[in-house]
Amino acid sequence: MEDDAPVIYGLEFQARALTPQTAETDAIRFLVGTQSLKYDNQIHIIDFDDENNIINKNVLLHQAGEIWHISASPADRGVLATCYNRTSDSKVLTCAAVWRMPKELESGSHESPDDSSSTAQTLELLCHLDNTAHSNMACVVWEPMGDGKKIISLADNHILLWDLQESSSQAVLASSASLGGKGQLKFTSGRWSPHHNCTQVATANDTTLRGWDTRTMSQIYCIENAHGQLVRDLDFNPNKQYYLASCGDDCKVKFWDTRNVTEPVKTLEEHSHWVWNVRYNHSHDQLVLTGSSDSRVILSNMVSISSEPFGHLVDDDDISDQEDHRSEEKSKEPLQDNVIATYEEHEDSVYAVDWSSADPWLFASLSYDGRLVINRVPRALKYHILL
Repeated sequence: MEDDAPVIYGLEFQARALTPQTAETDAIRFLVGTQSLKYDNQIHIIDFDDENNIINKNVLLHQAGEIWHISASPADRGVLATCYNRTSDSKVLTCAAVWRMPKELESGSHESPDDSSSTAQTLELLCHLDNTAHSNMACVVWEPMGDGKKIISLADNHILLWDLQESSSQAVLASSASLGGKGQLKFTSGRWSPHHNCTQVATANDTTLRGWDTRTMSQIYCIENAHGQLVRDLDFNPNKQYYLASCGDDCKVKFWDTRNVTEPVKTLEEHSHWVWNVRYNHSHDQLVLTGSSDSRVILSNMVSISSEPFGHLVDDDDISDQEDHRSEEKSKEPLQDNVIATYEEHEDSVYAVDWSSADPWLFASLSYDGRLVINRVPRALKYHILL
């Protein structure tokens, strides 16, 4: 079972920002952003050659500052957005900008460059998501199915919808909304739903989850006290339109049906510290990935609330008579949810986990010490899902 072995890459810098290169659907490729106070920050383009089980990397300089969040355009392989810290008048601001990588790095290269000769290249700044009114950009999310022209940023208590124009060299604020209420309300994260013609975004602030309609920038639903402590992340089920997962500092992962938000559909309590990240598999939504400050990555099989609760749907014509009886029995009972695997290759807080956009069975996790681990769904489970 050689193939299930993890592949580990060390960045030599602290890091917390990870994204697959969303528009790349052939090569397995992740982008990682560093957090260094002393040196120029970098974006590492990680190409995974799964035939030879090796990682090839290219480095881009991100001199603007420490990277807190990174996201890739769904339409253009060369375009990405970062949220980063910069110091101005001894105040630390978190800004956001859209960048383009050099043309020759846009698609996965399988030549492994000789490390000594590969020099870091620079990102081209396309535009700033103008931040004069707000001091803290929490994250930037792209319209999922879009042409890479619509982007939402969360800054302090504001949700801002931008139109990228003139080949993304200009960001025009199309509309915005704010969190009302007492105290210093701040968004921590957000996701854009792939459903409802991409007109809905979910956000987290403090212990609350909210849904927004991007056409009117009005609130559609609100789940107060979704978690006992701060909500860190959320994700939409790609195949079930009202389903949303969230995770937070109460060590829990919760699954919600946004039509009925009084209580979660399901709760997972497998981590022993803050859960920073939750991600649904894009193709097989029963596979849910979480990363936590307990240094562990957990892959769960949430089949009872997936789009195929009775397992893989088989055509009647495909079943011969002797299998008939067996498959009928199989289809009566929903399958049981369980933890598929716990991955312990990290020794520091796992701040980011994500699935490859090219290979549905492959995922990456990133811990603060700069360790990136690439793992695969166990082969036995893969065949169980497929067959």
